[in-house]
Amino acid sequence: MGLSILVTVSAVAVVHSKYRSRLLFNEVQRLQAQLDALEVEWEQLLLEEHAFADPARIERLARTRLQMVVPKADEIAYLPLSRQVR
Repeated sequence: MGLSILVTVSAVAVVHSKYRSRLLFNEVQRLQAQLDALEVEWEQLLLEEHAFADPARIERLARTRLQMVVPKADEIAYLPLSRQVR
């Protein structure tokens, strides 16, 4: 009788182990899919960042939205550099 109980407990432990293994595998698959989606989103955000940081775009927006213009040479004021006191 003791051997049959031991075999039954062992069988239940194997079934439970298989069940947990499947649960964990499904979780790994779900997390891998989430990681893949986040990597795609990251790449899209990097492309968007590069597009927004394009110097030509920034200059065009500065001219159109902010009405900025390049100053003439006589409108530029140069300030002397001050030395740092230690």
